[in-house]
Amino acid sequence: MIPSEVLKKIKRIQLRTSHRVDELLTGSWHSAFKGRGIEFEEVRPYQVGDDVRTIDWNVTARSDTPFVKLFREERELAVMLLVDLSPSIGFGTQHQTKRELVTELGATLAMSAIKNNDKVGLTLFTDQIEKHIPPRKGSRHVLRLIREMLYCDPVGTRTDLVAAIDHFNRTTHRRSVVFWISDFLLGSVPQSGSPQSETQRANAEKSLERSMRVLSRRHDVIPIIVGDEREMRLPRVGLIRLRDSETGRVQLVDTGSRRVRQQYEAISQQRMNARDAMFARLKWMPLHLQTGDDIVEPLQRYFHRRERQGK
Repeated sequence: MIPSEVLKKIKRIQLRTSHRVDELLTGSWHSAFKGRGIEFEEVRPYQVGDDVRTIDWNVTARSDTPFVKLFREERELAVMLLVDLSPSIGFGTQHQTKRELVTELGATLAMSAIKNNDKVGLTLFTDQIEKHIPPRKGSRHVLRLIREMLYCDPVGTRTDLVAAIDHFNRTTHRRSVVFWISDFLLGSVPQSGSPQSETQRANAEKSLERSMRVLSRRHDVIPIIVGDEREMRLPRVGLIRLRDSETGRVQLVDTGSRRVRQQYEAISQQRMNARDAMFARLKWMPLHLQTGDDIVEPLQRYFHRRERQGK
């Protein structure tokens, strides 16, 4: 039984996102995703004119007669939300945290999928799998997903993107549209400094890219990067203490120093460039969202772009 105060908050999110869902469904959700996959139906004897690429060689070898595979277009999608709940997601300075943005985004996507008669599931992760809910249909199911995104209390204290991918590939066998929602700060990658940590960082990034390639071969992956303005630039407010949300390390920073602010921005930009370069090598098209921003217009533009590119 869901407590009444929890149910009220879930309902508020449901109401707040309902108009967004209608806007998305009248836009490009259907044309950007619907019917893009095919699934095997049966085999039949080869006929003159059939595409030789559809020959089922296993059946042909057993029967000594050529058979071809028949496929049918999938009439519904399996939509999966792969959501990062690591400690850095709790950060936010623009009237909401990244986790609040993630929850509203996830709720909007889940409700859009259900209203389009698609199944939707959820995997929440940190440096471990916090919750996995297989895809289903129905409004009650969506309410459960919203509740988990709102109130799941993560056990993990770091981020492990590779472990999240490995678990996802083991549990999701049907080709799916995967909305991978994270700040992609690569918190599990060692910080720069010593030659050893640089080697560790390079190896970790290579391992992550290999796992991402496997995920991309199996699924239609949409990385959604959630961020906050203060992750890219510091305000000029004097001495402040900055705490790393995953390591707990605290550092005193003089934001009154122009050199310090420029160095902070340079490091942030370098990290962002490395992430975007990895996505480019994978031919992934990320969507960037910031705390405090409205999410509907960026989603619509993204879906229109996918539609034009024939994804």
